[in-house]
Amino acid sequence: MVRDGRGVSTRLVLLLGLVVTVLAYLGLRIWTGQDHELPQASWGALIVLVFMSCGVFFAGLPVRRFLRGKAKKTLNPLRAMRTLVLAQAAALTGAAVTGWYGAQVLVLLPVFDVGTRRTVVIRLAALVAGGVLMAISGLVAQAMCRVDKGDEGDEGGDGDDQHENHNHDYGGTH
Repeated sequence: MVRDGRGVSTRLVLLLGLVVTVLAYLGLRIWTGQDHELPQASWGALIVLVFMSCGVFFAGLPVRRFLRGKAKKTLNPLRAMRTLVLAQAAALTGAAVTGWYGAQVLVLLPVFDVGTRRTVVIRLAALVAGGVLMAISGLVAQAMCRVDKGDEGDEGGDGDDQHENHNHDYGGTH
């Protein structure tokens, strides 16, 4: 998932969304082909997605302020790590949610002209947008937590370099 310390990539988020869309579409086509209804989707789910997206974004702001040197208080490193993990989880969850509701939209597109189905498709499309918002807020918050190489050198980069060299030496002895 995380390669070379770069975090969750946009490519991974898009790939996950596509895989979930394809798998959910196939499963839902089989499900509806046996005369079952699609799972219910509510506007409340959209409210939760938007609320969580805002929460993830605003959780990343203190980390960003601290890394830019504009924080009024010190930042607990554990809090920064938890914010990063939250951001990555939000990005992946947003991709999965987008794929799930996107597959439902695709299943209902052939009957879009039916009035009752049209309202369901509109609700599902709004949930797709909520999933996209969550994925984007996760990626943005992750970017807020990124420590550039120059930033490490400003605050005792020698210690970090020794730690990096120690890791490379340790990896070579095994």
